[in-house]
Amino acid sequence: MLDNLTGRLSTIMKTLRGEARLTESNISDAMREVRMALLEADVALPVVKTFIAQVKERAMGQEVIGSLSPGQAVIGVVHQELTRLMGEANVDLNFASQPPAIVLMAGLQGAGKTTTVGKLAKYVREQHKKKVLVVSCDVYRPAAIEQLRLLAEQVGVEWFPSSDQDEPVAIARAALEHARRHLFDVLLVDTAGRLAIDEAMMQEIKALHAALNPIETLFVVDAMQGQDAVNTARAFSEALPLTGVVLTKLDGDARGGAALSVRQITGKPIKFVGVAEKVGGLEPFHPERMASRVLGMGDVLSLIEEAQKSVDQEEAKKMMAKVKSGKGFDLEDFKMQIVQMRKMGGISGLMDKLPAQLTGQLGGQLPAGADEKAINRIEGIINSMTRQERSKPELIKASRKRRIAAGAGVSVQEVNRLLNQFETTQKMMKQFSKGGIGKLMRGMKGMFPGMR
Repeated sequence: MLDNLTGRLSTIMKTLRGEARLTESNISDAMREVRMALLEADVALPVVKTFIAQVKERAMGQEVIGSLSPGQAVIGVVHQELTRLMGEANVDLNFASQPPAIVLMAGLQGAGKTTTVGKLAKYVREQHKKKVLVVSCDVYRPAAIEQLRLLAEQVGVEWFPSSDQDEPVAIARAALEHARRHLFDVLLVDTAGRLAIDEAMMQEIKALHAALNPIETLFVVDAMQGQDAVNTARAFSEALPLTGVVLTKLDGDARGGAALSVRQITGKPIKFVGVAEKVGGLEPFHPERMASRVLGMGDVLSLIEEAQKSVDQEEAKKMMAKVKSGKGFDLEDFKMQIVQMRKMGGISGLMDKLPAQLTGQLGGQLPAGADEKAINRIEGIINSMTRQERSKPELIKASRKRRIAAGAGVSVQEVNRLLNQFETTQKMMKQFSKGGIGKLMRGMKGMFPGMR
């Protein structure tokens, strides 16, 4: 979502990096460009004014350390101020209450509250090892209750039944009583939204808050709303004692300024961001890492954490043994790598967390498989092969290619492309096993023209 902002800021910082020394003039020029970039990204005007003033003040007084260029010193200041703007540190959920710890979700209709409840239930169950109960108090939106039931089933938590004939506060009290009686650690409460802020909606959410006294009241906001997100955030923070914010749809293609504005407007930490539609697409929000991504520095720490969660460690050890021996890497292993990549969000998910300099080198030069359809196609082709063909791809000649292509519903050219990709990967594995890092890098250069 923040690609446009990242591109603009990277260009500005690159220009500043070339300056021999910092002057009031070149800092002012750079800050004017940064201001325009932030406004174009839909960051709220008061937030932009405060941010630019703070960066300018700190940059002018910045003592340049010997190892840094003046440009690098300013980039450091911008990074620190972006981090401060978004909250400085990750703040996790607070469970320090007598069980069950109640988490109340608030926000407009369409912000993604119900989906977020499902994602959050999965996160709490898996990361905090808590026994979770979810309940829907949305008696207005058709199928809202059924949607939450299906999500609960999908993520493996218990759902408390409710009906659109019941009163929201009565549902909430019954769910709380059930959670206490059955020793649940956490109760997640989904609430009704409206298409716009209205008094009836605010009164209902206030009544629910008073009845439940939740330890967490999370405001769910659609990052694609732009300036409207800021107005909504202000209204909810005035009506409710919010404890945090969840930004949804950060993987969308809108300008995304809400990510930089909502913390400043509400004064509450952004605790989570929705980065994909799937139930695993919720990440704890780390301001410093987001600032690095916005400035095109990447987010390698989140990438490592994602790998640790998603990659099968036993399979990874077996693969490493094969790489070291330089033998036995076959199409079955190739397929496994594709599946592991999908678990980590696919190539687009990985690219999003890599530094802009590297993604710029790879941009437009990615192999087939850079998107979900292509990954499915590769899997389909390999699944159409016999076990013998997977272990010995050299057996696959013209007639076998035609049979495999027909079985996978693709052209023979697609089969050829996959076999060429596999052959290149196999060669790289052999070079790596011999310690030939130089050869390996040259091999990657061949796969991705544009790499130096």
